[in-house]
Amino acid sequence: MTPRTCAVDTRTTRFLPVVFTVVVLAAACSGDAGGADGSDGDGEAGAGTPATPAEVERFTGSVDAFYEVPDPLPAGEPGDLIRTMLIEAANPDEVGLRVMYHSTDAEGDDRAVTGLVYYPTDEPPDGGWPILAWAHGTSGLAAQCAPSRAPAAPPGFGVRGVRVATDYIGLGPDGELHPYLSAAAEGHAVVDGVAAVRALPETQAGDRWVVAGVSQGGHAALVTNEIAADRLPGAELLGAVAIAPGSQLSESYGDDLQIRVITTMVLFGIAAEDPEVDPRDYLRPDVHALAVGAIEDGCVADVMSDMVPVAGSPDFFVTDPRSDPLGSAWLEENDPGQVASDSPLLLVQGGQDPIVVPARTAALFERLCRLGQVVDEIDVPTANHDTVTDQAGDDITTWLAARFAGQPAADDC
Repeated sequence: MTPRTCAVDTRTTRFLPVVFTVVVLAAACSGDAGGADGSDGDGEAGAGTPATPAEVERFTGSVDAFYEVPDPLPAGEPGDLIRTMLIEAANPDEVGLRVMYHSTDAEGDDRAVTGLVYYPTDEPPDGGWPILAWAHGTSGLAAQCAPSRAPAAPPGFGVRGVRVATDYIGLGPDGELHPYLSAAAEGHAVVDGVAAVRALPETQAGDRWVVAGVSQGGHAALVTNEIAADRLPGAELLGAVAIAPGSQLSESYGDDLQIRVITTMVLFGIAAEDPEVDPRDYLRPDVHALAVGAIEDGCVADVMSDMVPVAGSPDFFVTDPRSDPLGSAWLEENDPGQVASDSPLLLVQGGQDPIVVPARTAALFERLCRLGQVVDEIDVPTANHDTVTDQAGDDITTWLAARFAGQPAADDC
């Protein structure tokens, strides 16, 4: 396997960018991404001095205060925990936690990432509990849009074990902005979240895991499948499930409206990491003003309700970032489907999806097959972007059970 370097939920589909109608989107996005009222390898530091991870803080303050990143950030390697916070779990047989842990961004800088962990309270099987990493769909770019701020347990797809759901880099901690669809921001955060739960003794987590995600989270699952073996060699990724994944990011399939809004979100995410990038160089002035307010002060429903009415304008972009050197470099770094992984992949697509249209996933399938990736494919003819995870749930459950049972995966290529 050639390593890749990283240099729009059954319960979170309400985050997804349903851009074909703002009314539907606003209703769909009004839940989990709300406010923060909550319920209840050897690294080096300095001049060659090995970093010593700080003691994990058992946080008992307010939900808002949890997302204030310690300054300075305590020493730690990717996957080292910074703090945990008990939350109320819906299932009385498991424990729920908010977590903050170390990861690294596209530049290799140490970053604090937040997320959720749920683990059973009874005795694990031999070898420890299996792990399911969940990658959520689009919720927004600003801190207030992090799913862990208003927690809902991620889907388990029949996997009895530890579930971990990252918020992704830049989404959650106060004062940050998420680099949307960044391979590093998603993939590093997913893999390092698995490392974090394995480092929590009380989870009794084992070394076998799977990843599943929808929409943006499908993009994250694809990237995770490419980098996991190199980033976390001590654990075995058995398979990845990408549901209606963001992919083929340079191509249009009659979905230009969606692509323009998504590109705008990507542009602001790039600017958050690179001060030399100014979105005003690419967006019409009034479009830029709308985007600033929606992205920085709102979540995905606000972005869509503000941007959709103007996204059809022929001069929406002053310069389309997809067609200049900025876009070309970003796509090369962040578009999944560039390398094959030893772990198999399940692609799930709804036939009635107007957001990630079937033609987009079909093109991804062909691309993956050319790489030699083992790909199993599930088409759900009656499903749209919001319903595909539920409608395919039984098939996903069966596929994941087969991975943990050691059965070979089907290859539809």
